Amino acid sequence: MKKLLVALIFSIGLSACASGWKESAEIEGLFRDAEATGTFVLLDAGTGKLTGYNRSRAKTRFVPASTFKIPNSLIGLSAGAVKSVDEVLPYGGQTQVIKAWEMDMGLREAITMSNVPVYQELARRIGVDSMRDNLANLNFGNNDIGARVDRFWLDGPLQISAIEQASFLSRLARNQLPVSAEVQSAVREIVLLEQGEGWRLYGKTGWENAPEPGVGWWVGWVEKEDNLFPFAMNMDIHQASDAGKRVELGMASLKALGVL
Repeated sequence: MKKLLVALIFSIGLSACASGWKESAEIEGLFRDAEATGTFVLLDAGTGKLTGYNRSRAKTRFVPASTFKIPNSLIGLSAGAVKSVDEVLPYGGQTQVIKAWEMDMGLREAITMSNVPVYQELARRIGVDSMRDNLANLNFGNNDIGARVDRFWLDGPLQISAIEQASFLSRLARNQLPVSAEVQSAVREIVLLEQGEGWRLYGKTGWENAPEPGVGWWVGWVEKEDNLFPFAMNMDIHQASDAGKRVELGMASLKALGVL
């Protein structure tokens, strides 16, 4: 009953947030010039207003791919599957599509390298029941993990929209998720990408069906002085060369909106 109430409150809040949407012609131009089909969402956490491109797609759920490494880290640490982000996990010894993944490592390094087998091992340690319960508490997309604990974020059935990603990251950035402040701080630390005077950029990429065509993601948030701007973008990837457009378009969109 408690989980249902939390989900209902979150859904109402998300709907209210989505009603404040402002379409950006400038971001539309960036996607058009890049010949990319996708969406970008920026949430002003202070006002609850959304600015972006392609609102219809922004509300559409897709498989999260490696962006799930963020909630996977939160759950793994909360459930005690690992004691810290530096506890080393085995990759399993099998040949991987990316040679750099063929190495045992902790979450700090694994999330930077987007090491799939290491995070699959983390998920197996968490277990199906614990993963399902903890994910429901976090309220991440449709919360559906199916029956296979080490593939649901890669193949489905888990799905989430860009708007939901931004809302989830807003709660993480503000320490408002139902896990300990220590765990949230540890996960924020390992997704910090860049920082300068008065600002910090956090983020994580994802690519559903990599290295084949699929949906690519870049999600994160910007802390700028006393303001917080969670964001999420996704786009169709038709060929490997499209993958770089995720961060390129995301960065260009953040700059176009004056966030960076």
